[in-house]
Amino acid sequence: MGTIVSIEVVADAGDPGEAVERAFDWFHRIENCCSRFEPESELMQLTHQIGMPVPASAILFEVVQFALAVAKECGGAFDPTIGLSMERRGFNREHRTGTIIRTAIDSDDTVSYRDVRLDPAHRTITLLRPMVLDLGAVAKGFAIDMAARELAHFADFAVDAGGDLYMGGHNRTGEPWSIGIRHPRHEDSVIESIRVSNQAVCTSGDYERGLHILDPKTRSSATTAASVTVLAPTAMLADALATAAFVLGPAKGIELLERLEVDGLIFTPELDRFATLGMRS
Repeated sequence: MGTIVSIEVVADAGDPGEAVERAFDWFHRIENCCSRFEPESELMQLTHQIGMPVPASAILFEVVQFALAVAKECGGAFDPTIGLSMERRGFNREHRTGTIIRTAIDSDDTVSYRDVRLDPAHRTITLLRPMVLDLGAVAKGFAIDMAARELAHFADFAVDAGGDLYMGGHNRTGEPWSIGIRHPRHEDSVIESIRVSNQAVCTSGDYERGLHILDPKTRSSATTAASVTVLAPTAMLADALATAAFVLGPAKGIELLERLEVDGLIFTPELDRFATLGMRS
């Protein structure tokens, strides 16, 4: 997934070793299913079967179904069908080998989440038009959530996947976990700190691998936000909504978060601060 994953378990009784191994294994399993950087992944095999219902694993179906639900909820500000646009803009390098990925399909920028059909009864996915799905903002969150499920028995733990987090229970001093939000213009600085317990915290910023967040409607970089942090019950939800709010910009982004009853912070390129009611209070 192009990132470092770390797990901390605050365990007074029992050995967390096996649970931690199972937690890490979810990242490998989900990447093998959902990566657009692996030609042999289940996702990329789907890409070459246009117009026909394709049986999907439980993992891939769950991730695609969630991504489409978020896309519909936010009016396409988040859209998993932008994979080919991402590839064409240079986000096409496999992080471990450095291999450049070039998908041999012909597609245009009018493809959208409406061109994907799901059949829950038969667990199939149909791509109605040529496309590459980019599930990065959802798959990593899903892996964090599945890792957290493996660790739930221990109550107090933290899963950190490149700054996207799930914080269970309390830290070693018995207090809620303290999370620093990176300053979008000063790499080694924190712009704000928050305390969380049994919540996911995910941040999207314009400092990550260049302007990698595209507005699906224009296929150009979203530029009205510099950083978006979302707190939600699951990392899959927090990660997807951070991307959607980044594209929508401060006013509409906060409106989306409040409508879906999650909390968040948005900083503009000028470092103006926008917050949901829960964060303000």
